[in-house]
Amino acid sequence: MEFDDDLDAIGLLCPLPVLKARKRLKSLKSGQILRLQATDPAAVIDVPHFCAEQGHELVSQTENGATTYYFIRKG
Repeated sequence: MEFDDDLDAIGLLCPLPVLKARKRLKSLKSGQILRLQATDPAAVIDVPHFCAEQGHELVSQTENGATTYYFIRKG
């Protein structure tokens, strides 16, 4: 999947992946996609909840080993 920006949050624990994603999304234009890479087990709950609360779309969520990739379209 294509994306406009990439955020490496590997090794960071809750709430840092979501806080860093929020900050990075502010710099994107509406409709652009951020790829967030995270290993925090809580992120599988936190990221979808964050997207729903903030009006962003979680386009895709895939796992590759211990890393989960979240593709978030800015609302």
